[in-house]
Amino acid sequence: MERRDGVTCGGCLVSLVGTLTAVFAWASSARTERHMGGGFEGEGTDYSVLCTELPLVVVGGAVVPVLGWLLVAYLVGWLRRT
Repeated sequence: MERRDGVTCGGCLVSLVGTLTAVFAWASSARTERHMGGGFEGEGTDYSVLCTELPLVVVGGAVVPVLGWLLVAYLVGWLRRT
């Protein structure tokens, strides 16, 4: 059995960068600022976005880059069986 540590390591790195980028983009968006920024003394702050949107952003940020990495790895021939 052939070892594919480089492909696995690359996929994990792409997943980590994708997750951090997605969370940063979500946190700096106007929509999140509207929910978390609230008004005077926290009036209008909606903390439910931390339970609903943030997990979806983290999962999406981790999964989408890995799927792209797997597609590239397959097309280049790193994952093909000989």
